[in-house]
Amino acid sequence: MSSYLALLMFPALMAFIISGFPIAFSMIVVATLFGMIQFGDVAAYQLLTKIEDTASNSILAAVPLFIFMGAMLERSGIAERLFGAIHMWTHRLPGGLGVGAIVMGALFAASSGVVGATEAVIGMLAIPVMLKHHYSKSLMSGTICASGSLGTAIPPSITVVVLGPVAGVSVGALFSGLLIPGFLMAVMFLVYIIGVAYLKPEMAPRVEENEAAVEWPERLRITLVALVPTMALIFTVLGTILMGIATPTEAAACGALGSVMLALAYRNLNAGVLWHAAIKTMNISAMILLIVLGGSMFAGVFFASGGLATVQSMLMDTGLSPWMILGLILLIAFIAGFVLDLISVVLIIVPVAMPIVRMLGFDEIWFCVAFLVVLQTSYLTPPLAPAIFYLRAITPPEVTLRHMYRGVMPFIACQLVVLALVLAFPMIATWLPEVMSGPSWR
Repeated sequence: MSSYLALLMFPALMAFIISGFPIAFSMIVVATLFGMIQFGDVAAYQLLTKIEDTASNSILAAVPLFIFMGAMLERSGIAERLFGAIHMWTHRLPGGLGVGAIVMGALFAASSGVVGATEAVIGMLAIPVMLKHHYSKSLMSGTICASGSLGTAIPPSITVVVLGPVAGVSVGALFSGLLIPGFLMAVMFLVYIIGVAYLKPEMAPRVEENEAAVEWPERLRITLVALVPTMALIFTVLGTILMGIATPTEAAACGALGSVMLALAYRNLNAGVLWHAAIKTMNISAMILLIVLGGSMFAGVFFASGGLATVQSMLMDTGLSPWMILGLILLIAFIAGFVLDLISVVLIIVPVAMPIVRMLGFDEIWFCVAFLVVLQTSYLTPPLAPAIFYLRAITPPEVTLRHMYRGVMPFIACQLVVLALVLAFPMIATWLPEVMSGPSWR
């Protein structure tokens, strides 16, 4: 098979996906068909090797552990208790309910790493309160979508755990590189919400003074009970990885155990909670790991068929500058994020893009951070924004898609500003990995 024929794998993959075939099976079928055409019976051995490589990848063991941790935080009521404590301090600020939702999103993202779970939990807790206080439906929609999307930009993120091995980059370095851009994005969201509430108070009315009156000692007690254990869990997971004390898999295991202990301490642990968390973990993990396997097979056949060399020569022959090639890669990732889930985009684009990025001399951690910011932006961008579909499932009928589309636009602008800053000032992404250069966990 001509190396140029390997490029047909991408249109074939999109044809399967558009026809409604599941993404994981689409990648497996395309890899099998093109592999048999190119290599004959040898392709079976090659594909079986990819299954073994995926099954033996110790970093991917962190995926079900992080998912279980997020499921436990959701099912045991810990997230609800944390939101109540945050709401108690922020509800009287301009846009206080929105501020509380963003803060909750940042904390929950830093303690679970699961994007969909973050948005669903925050939405179910915050939407009834915001509607009760007559928040603008567009501002409310954008806030919930943006807070949920922080699960991609704030470590530990499942997407990062998958991206690291695929890109050949340390997961710990990616976590530390993503930390500053992620929290910078959360700060920009907060500034926007407070600014809108200050300039247009009718969009985000303040909570009346006679509501939720809690004395200071009781307020501090509630905050400590809800916040300190959660911060300890975040340190157990994220702190140990950044300091090089634990691998991502070890930290995820500690986090999963910590979430069970928190549920036990809050007296919310029972057989039903454990069962639902385990079932959710099994369902989501099976989906993600099957997609990872399909992506590994697809990339293996594409590389062996000479597709990567063809793509490199085509890009070099265009005469584009390195920065223009980098922009083209990020643009393709952004467009792919419209129709594919984030992990599928990683598995399809990153294996092709990383050798090109290295050949052009760009820092690989910096590129991966910029790539993740682009993915988070596509996660919010209409018309096929996954964040909006998650929100649609938990909002009442009076909140329409028009409200959601209008609401996410300012937050997309905030994300694009962060992306511009990361591209213009690479130290935003590379400084912390250099300062906290512990063991380079893969």
